[in-house]
Amino acid sequence: MNSKTTSQTTPYINQISKTTPSIVFHHLPTQQLGKSQTFFEYLHQNNPLVHESLDFIVSQNYKICSFIFDMFCSASLQVTTKLQIPSYFFYTSGANAFTVLLHLPALNNSWKSVVDHADVRSLLLPNTYLNIPGLPPILSTDLPSSSLNPKDASHEPFMFISKTAVQAKGIIVNSFESLEPRAVKAIKGGLCSPDSVTPPLYPIGPLIAEPTASSETCDCLTWMDKQPSESVVFLCFGSGGVFSEDQLNEIAVGLEKSRQRFLWVVRIAPPKEKNGHNSGSTEPGLDELLPEGFLERTRERAVCAGVPMIGWPLYAEQRVNRVALVKELKLSLWLNESENGLVNAAEIEARVNILMDSDEGRALKERVTVAKNEAKLALSEGGSTRNALAKLVESLGEGQS
Repeated sequence: MNSKTTSQTTPYINQISKTTPSIVFHHLPTQQLGKSQTFFEYLHQNNPLVHESLDFIVSQNYKICSFIFDMFCSASLQVTTKLQIPSYFFYTSGANAFTVLLHLPALNNSWKSVVDHADVRSLLLPNTYLNIPGLPPILSTDLPSSSLNPKDASHEPFMFISKTAVQAKGIIVNSFESLEPRAVKAIKGGLCSPDSVTPPLYPIGPLIAEPTASSETCDCLTWMDKQPSESVVFLCFGSGGVFSEDQLNEIAVGLEKSRQRFLWVVRIAPPKEKNGHNSGSTEPGLDELLPEGFLERTRERAVCAGVPMIGWPLYAEQRVNRVALVKELKLSLWLNESENGLVNAAEIEARVNILMDSDEGRALKERVTVAKNEAKLALSEGGSTRNALAKLVESLGEGQS
């Protein structure tokens, strides 16, 4: 792992080690990522290290009852299968997105004649809908780019992940049944993987990291505490959500014209050299990137912070999540884009005002409140999440015999 990843995970590992000493972390030796090596190849090359680590644990007179692996570590199932350790596939996102991953082999088989003769993306027009069990009809362009295009470098790795999931003893997803009932039913019923036997599904969500304790008070939270209840629009676009200067301007203009209070988390991409690598030079300030006078004009009703958050559907499975949230769960509004992917200021202004000052927005908030209460119920004694977790623990314990 690189130093950035290590520095991000170290505080969490230290916290867990301190609060829960029964959890022991075994660190694999650091390996360098080769210049021509893909991320998936890098993870795969860790298999011998995983094998050595498991052998070491056994040598300390411990019995390994079960093994849980993240989707990106699917190659580790090859190791645990050889060692006859029951293994579970852990998908950290929700059930709706998982239906797409699980259905990839069947989806590609149905499009094989198209894929074999041309670039599938050029033949799947923007109005082409696909039917994936558990989801409403979804546009082909809303799937991750690797899903239907065998020429994409990530196509085969994700096909491998999909096929690995059904080889596990069980599948764990970060969801609960009442939130995504149709997707959960489709997965459990084997509809998403018709050519394989789907292992038991354990929806044990929502799994949410606890906030990190801090003695410092963030300026944005102090500002938030002074605002009326439910009066602030929060915008965040994830660690990979870096926008062009044109898009930043459109967002700024749309927010200003909406005249709503807002908290906007802005991540600025570091300057790059011609070879595409970070130049190491100082990044431009917000006053250089946003419209002239924007920060001053909106000072009384806005805060701009420079930390990464997750949100906007820009990459990976986020477009699938948007379809699920808007069309299936009805917990979100659709944001329209132009053909080049730009969301203009008028669209942002309109959607913000619909959310904050309309019957549609109020109805949306009511549905979100219902979902929030259902999540609490799922986590309570006798709730669906507690029941699924109990079944998972029982299954995990079977390896002790």
